[in-house]
Amino acid sequence: MKTLSLITLLVLTTTLFSQSKSASCCKRDRNHAQLKSNSLDLSQIAETEKYDVTFYHLDLNMTNTSTSLSGTVLMKASANQILDSALFELFETYSITEIRVNGAAVSYSRVNSAIKVPINAEQGDFFTIETDYAGTPPTAATNPLGGAGMSQDDSPTWGAEVVWSLSEPFSAYEWFPCKQSLTDKADSSFFFITIPSDLKAGSNGLLEQVVNLGNGFSRYEWKHRHPIDYYLISVSVSSYVEYNVYANPAGAANPILIQNYIYDNPQTLTNFQDDIDETADFMELFYELFGPYPFENEKYGHCMAPFSGGMEHQTMTTQGFFNKGLTSHELGHQWWGDHVTCASWCDIWINEGFASYSEYLMLENLYPNENDGHMADVHDNVMSQNGGSVWVLDSLNENRIFSGRLTYDKGAAIIHSMRYVINDDGQFFQILKDFQNQYANSTAYGVDFKESLESASGIDFTAFFEEWYFGEGYPTYSLLWEQMGQDLLLEINHITSKPNVTALFTNDIDVRFERPGQSDTTIRFQIDNNTNTFNISNIGTISSSISIDPENWIINKIGTIIESDALHLNENIPSVDESLRLSPNPSNGSFTILHLKELAKLRVYDLNGKMRKELEVQPNQLIDIKELGNGTYLIEIQEESIIKTLRLISF
Repeated sequence: MKTLSLITLLVLTTTLFSQSKSASCCKRDRNHAQLKSNSLDLSQIAETEKYDVTFYHLDLNMTNTSTSLSGTVLMKASANQILDSALFELFETYSITEIRVNGAAVSYSRVNSAIKVPINAEQGDFFTIETDYAGTPPTAATNPLGGAGMSQDDSPTWGAEVVWSLSEPFSAYEWFPCKQSLTDKADSSFFFITIPSDLKAGSNGLLEQVVNLGNGFSRYEWKHRHPIDYYLISVSVSSYVEYNVYANPAGAANPILIQNYIYDNPQTLTNFQDDIDETADFMELFYELFGPYPFENEKYGHCMAPFSGGMEHQTMTTQGFFNKGLTSHELGHQWWGDHVTCASWCDIWINEGFASYSEYLMLENLYPNENDGHMADVHDNVMSQNGGSVWVLDSLNENRIFSGRLTYDKGAAIIHSMRYVINDDGQFFQILKDFQNQYANSTAYGVDFKESLESASGIDFTAFFEEWYFGEGYPTYSLLWEQMGQDLLLEINHITSKPNVTALFTNDIDVRFERPGQSDTTIRFQIDNNTNTFNISNIGTISSSISIDPENWIINKIGTIIESDALHLNENIPSVDESLRLSPNPSNGSFTILHLKELAKLRVYDLNGKMRKELEVQPNQLIDIKELGNGTYLIEIQEESIIKTLRLISF
């Protein structure tokens, strides 16, 4: 979900189904406390966990001038244990005509939004609950904790009257009977919407038929045969025209339908047609980067509604307008948020961080003159305040859940930094695809992505997540440097903006050196303290131009870069081993071991302790590790029983 170009979220005001405001929710070790709700107590929440929803069928009567609705919702579920009753939610002001369990009318109890019906089921049994109801969804005035589930408005620009749903994060119960649990996706869902025949109703899945009822009304029958979370179920009703385009991703079995419901105003489609057409380009790109479009046997599409942003309703996003940033963000959600959904609102990063990074990837691949400026703006917004973590501690606070600065911008920026740490785009994007496969049609926590990174790369991301995901703030880097002949003494210092929370950032950092008469050299340095010193051999003469993180991989500010003549007095600078030496160092990946006198065993380790290469070497032998990529490596040399370890910087 996204608003305008500020990458801030359409602020909702509901706080219905949240975790505890205390730090007990969403603990980093994933031992999650029970959910806390403003409408259900803990015992009622526990009752909803006794069954799993497998299917919803919404059969509703609607129009575009009022949010009032009526109809029947069938929920099919399976019992997780012996079950004598089942509890679900529907907003308290709706009138209920009848509830049927397995087709038979039953009595029920109702306390505020909590409805309990008798169920006689053994563990594993399936049962159905049908609710006939009618009424008007709440507004902010009638439900200060919600009022966002269903809205009615007219477009101030295009004049269309629209009724549309927007249930994220806790407002689905404001318009249909349901169970609001992120980790309980329905396996499939049908949406039958009866409306005046001069209107159209958009929803999830495939439009299998439009039935003319012969009385001035038509029934739109949408069927979605993929797992879906409660808040991604949607409907939008207006006087739309349909405009369709197709994407043709490499590897797709068939063209993918992009079905668009646009306001029935001749100027609307004319204004947005080029932007809508570009959705096909974004689909083809993300198909390549993230893996196959998860719902390609159905469709993707858009329904217009008069609000300032978009909401990633599964297979049919609701959008107020079209531009490349908004459209690519919402399309990215079909993988990140819909196909794989955050398992808790504390980990909304799984949804919004990756959808926001989808915008950057779109620019990088399709508008390469714009991506650098975009990421710079993202970093600037993150650093407009000193603190704040990507991980959400207070999941009762919806403004915090959907913080544009932290959830969206910092969330996207740290994914960019993870890509830098991996240092291999092929591997990085394969990790994204593998994660989509592993958690397909399911839910995931932030730490699940951490484990995927580690499993695929062999890199320990514990410190990175502690500092950048759970931690707060950003570093400010400063440099001292001194030329010593053809060598360079370098001191990298950093302070942090929130030292009482995150006092140290241990990610690597790039430094670019300009060398007169030679090509510039960028070297990646390992940072393990607030002050690190390095002796760089044979780098040549350095001009006064040195830049830190020139490609903007890391959220950071730059302090001072000063040439000093006092660094050689610093006893902490690693000295070059007197008997064995790597030359050249830094190197382009090829080097020799000076003063090696006999056959030796050589092992190459990365800075996470993973052995990357092992071989035997002769004196004066040229050793090539270019295939390992740029970085800093530990070269372990064993001559008989003597083992020495030297540091090599490969660029």
